[in-house]
Order: sequence, then structure tokens, then C-alpha cells
Amino acid sequence: MSEALYGRNAVYETLRAGRRQFHRLLLAEGIQERGTVEQVVHLAHRVGVPIERVDRGTLDRFGPFSHQGVVLEATEYSYSLLDELFGLAQADEKPPLFLLLDLLKDPHNVGSLLRTAEAVGVHGVVIQRRRAVDITPTVVHTSAGAVEHLRVAQVTNLVRAMEWLKDQRVWIAGLEATAGAQPYDEADLTGSLAVVVGSEGRGMRRLVGERCDFLVQLPMRGAVTSLNAAVAGSVLLYEVLRQRRAG
Repeated sequence: MSEALYGRNAVYETLRAGRRQFHRLLLAEGIQERGTVEQVVHLAHRVGVPIERVDRGTLDRFGPFSHQGVVLEATEYSYSLLDELFGLAQADEKPPLFLLLDLLKDPHNVGSLLRTAEAVGVHGVVIQRRRAVDITPTVVHTSAGAVEHLRVAQVTNLVRAMEWLKDQRVWIAGLEATAGAQPYDEADLTGSLAVVVGSEGRGMRRLVGERCDFLVQLPMRGAVTSLNAAVAGSVLLYEVLRQRRAG
């Protein structure tokens, strides 16, 4: 199976990561080959990807998205196993850090959050196989290609994945604005940690929340009572990074 990845940064990072098999690179006729486009062409030549120059109407037929004159046909995203994520974390000198997404459905939210996850050095991301968004071309585009440098495990049951991580002595921190949740900047986030972000609107499911070792929340002083899942998750991930740098 193949899919069409689009957008200059997404295509560039996909080629740079080199984790997929590439079929062909489509460029809009007349596109100026400088900046990111020049880098895309250079990488395509280096790894032997056929390049075709087509009219923009041809690119438009791949879907209703902003392709920026660049489309890459490649194999689908390759998921990792949960123990592979843990092995990658163990090979690092830093404490393991994972991001768990509890049934997020908006690919733009997921892409934005994964972009932050890659930036702060998350070792792996865990998503549920059913009733949640996959790593789609939209997720790749919204993450600006950052997900291509991340390892993502797609599991059948998120609660069981949490229990497995707890068996590996990973603490589970759930992000939830509820009674008893600690202020996010007062919790100790420096050790082996998995951060759980709940779905848009509903937050974490009950069983997921019960499996967390502790809950944290962000301060809300305005009229709005909640933040976008990607924004809230990104704030917490950067707090993890801040604490670890300070420690």
C-alpha cells in the first residue's frame, strides 16, 4: 500500500528520515527549486527517487490539501512495537519519556502534538489502533514531518500498554483538569515517565485515568475552561524538558 505525502517540510523530513520506501516525487511545473524544494530534489536524487514534473491540476487531484507544489508517493507509515520503543529509550542516557494519546481523533491536533514530542526528545508515542487517528498524510503534514523521526506504537488496548510500562518502572502522568490533580509545575517529572493526553472534549477515559500514577493540570485563569489537547499536551511536555534540564 502507498500514500501521497504533501507539503515541502513534510516531504523533506520524510526523505531525510528514510524510513519508508519511496516510489516517486511529483513537483509542480515551474516551481522554483530553491530553499526547501532544492533540498527535497537533492535528497530525492541521492536516494534514487524518480522525479516527475506535472501541472498543478495533477497534484490537486491527490486530495483537497495544500501541497505547496510537492507530493511524495511512498509506502505507508511503519509502526513500531511497544518493547521497541522501550528499548530505544533504554539505549539513551536520559530517563525514558513516552507520550500516550487516549483516542485523539483530530489529525491536526495529533500532528501538532507529535511535532512538539519530537522537539522535546520523546522516545516513543503510543496510540490505540481503533477509534483513534492513525499516522495519516495529514498528521505527517501537520507535524511538519517530525513524526517521521518518531517511533509510534499502535496498540490494541491502551490500558494494557500502560500496565506494561508500569511493569518497566515507568511512572504514568495523566493530564486532566480534575479535583486532586497537581499543578503541572509542582509535580516531579524528571524520572522515567509516560505522559497521557486525553481526547478532544472528553479527556481521558475512566479506566485510563485510574491507571495513571498521578494526575496533573494546567492553571486556568480566564473565562475559557479548557485548552486544545495539542496545546495542553505541548505545555506539559515542555515542562518535562524544563525540569530535566534544570536537574
